[in-house]
Amino acid sequence: MDHLDDKDHRTLRGADCRILSAFHARGRDPRVASAARALSWAGEHGALWLAAGLAGAAVDGGRRGAWLRGTALTAGAHLVSMAVKRVVRRPRPAHVEPLVRTAGRHSFPSSHATSAAAAAVAYGALGAYAIPPLAAAMCVSRLVVGVHYPSDVAAGAALGALAACAGAGWMRRGGAHA
Repeated sequence: MDHLDDKDHRTLRGADCRILSAFHARGRDPRVASAARALSWAGEHGALWLAAGLAGAAVDGGRRGAWLRGTALTAGAHLVSMAVKRVVRRPRPAHVEPLVRTAGRHSFPSSHATSAAAAAVAYGALGAYAIPPLAAAMCVSRLVVGVHYPSDVAAGAALGALAACAGAGWMRRGGAHA
């Protein structure tokens, strides 16, 4: 399944495929595959990140509003990525065998990466320093399980980070009447 012709090796598409293949090969290690599958499952529809934001709101009463707004930014970024996916309609990689099933058949951008990056920026700003490395692992897991090209993950991460940065002032200060 990992066949690329000579022309593909000289293009950005070829680089996307080669990088994906290299990461996907790491999934041959059962420990790596298990971790990647677990992250994939936990990140479905942004669930891990939404739960983390709600947990932050529950335990940090003094900044409950900021945590809830960060959670809203994360959810909003995820929804935007799903809308972009419906417009772009890039098919998932066909040259590798995926290690997980996916909720949809379109690849660009990675919604897992979008919500992960949005959470990393939003919750990282609130001092949740464990979130950014976990978000990076989530992004890499999409390549290991073979369901996204690196460009899908990079675009999703950029979209999520931009969405969280755009809403950072609102997240910290709250609405106009806060």
